[in-house]
Amino acid sequence: MHPVPSDRPGSALRRLLVPGGLLVVVGAALAYVGAVDPNRPGHYPVCPFRALTGLWCPGCGGLRCARALVHGDLPTALGANALAVAGFAACAVLWIAWVVRSAQGRPFAVRLRPGHQWTVGTLILVFTIVRNFPLGGWLHP
Repeated sequence: MHPVPSDRPGSALRRLLVPGGLLVVVGAALAYVGAVDPNRPGHYPVCPFRALTGLWCPGCGGLRCARALVHGDLPTALGANALAVAGFAACAVLWIAWVVRSAQGRPFAVRLRPGHQWTVGTLILVFTIVRNFPLGGWLHP
């Protein structure tokens, strides 16, 4: 009897190449943001939405948030962009699920129902609106 392709030596490693490669790329990006301070002007482009409108977009403060997380400073990360902290956590959970399923030889797909998509979109929209009003000043980066 021939072994199932997923049982061949090295096949588990091959299945983990893509999630592992993504981990390396994201790790390199986070290392760069951790080393090159986004609070100092001239290192990163300005937010085009902020430059054109003067308003905070949902991503404004995301680099400062990532830098704070790299340095282990959760309160500063939440102050820079609380939505980004939640997004980073969700991405980490999804990546772990992807690795586990890949190691098991099972496919991985994220299937959001329309209700979930509307919920996520609504949360992003509400976050963006609230952070641009005086009441939401604590959400400014």
